[in-house]
Amino acid sequence: MKKSVIENEMQIETLKNVAKNIRSQLIDISYHCKVPHLGSSLSCVDILVACYFGIMNIDIDNPKSENRDRFILSKGHAAAALYTTLAARGYFQKSLLMKMGKPGCILEEHPGPGGINGIEAATGSLGHGLSIGLGMALAGRILNHRYNIYVVLSDGECNEGSVWEAAMFAAGYQLDNVIAIIDFNKWQATGKSCEIMALEPLSDKWKAFGWNCEEIDGHNMNSLINVLSNVPANNKPTVIIANTVKGKGVSFMEDDNNWHYRIPNQNEVQMAKKELMK
Repeated sequence: MKKSVIENEMQIETLKNVAKNIRSQLIDISYHCKVPHLGSSLSCVDILVACYFGIMNIDIDNPKSENRDRFILSKGHAAAALYTTLAARGYFQKSLLMKMGKPGCILEEHPGPGGINGIEAATGSLGHGLSIGLGMALAGRILNHRYNIYVVLSDGECNEGSVWEAAMFAAGYQLDNVIAIIDFNKWQATGKSCEIMALEPLSDKWKAFGWNCEEIDGHNMNSLINVLSNVPANNKPTVIIANTVKGKGVSFMEDDNNWHYRIPNQNEVQMAKKELMK
């Protein structure tokens, strides 16, 4: 596993500012484009920034390079976070973000391939992203291409049996270039994740399925960069359980599941952006 391109604290602070700016843009997108899933998008921003700005081997000038690292947002309902990160990274013009979900716009409410560079697969039907990533990992092995696959899942998505079938498959085929990151914000659409299904002990479950497993603060950029930079090459896939807060960054949205579907009004936009500018 390659090391991070992030070498000092100043660069970490830069990534934190990128994440803050993305959160501010997400507030605007939700309000102007009437796009829901704001809480779910805000919780995974730091993960996406760590991957795209600190870890992944990508080339904006050659986005289809055969040896590029692949990123799959399996929790496709947080598409706004992915689009905003891709725009910040230079994949397309930021002005397109304010057309998300509008008729004729290629930025749909769930990611779909063929529209913009950086979207590797259609996602949003929960439980499919990890399996797609495993297929890409096997293809790389067959073609002798060395790249890594990063798959971000929601905690509620771990209700799906297909996730655990994929987990067994990845361990069985020793796909150590697969890194799954669980955005463990403790909520899903209808309630607390651990009250709807018996997720815990989540780390022990993944270890029992043959994975390396690390559990971290999913909003600590230092921790994210460190763990993603030191994935062991031991013939095991790796899962990172990133403990996050739904609605992270905006006090009145944090840990409030109403923001799974709610769209902010003008006053809430102003309050949220004021907080994010601090």
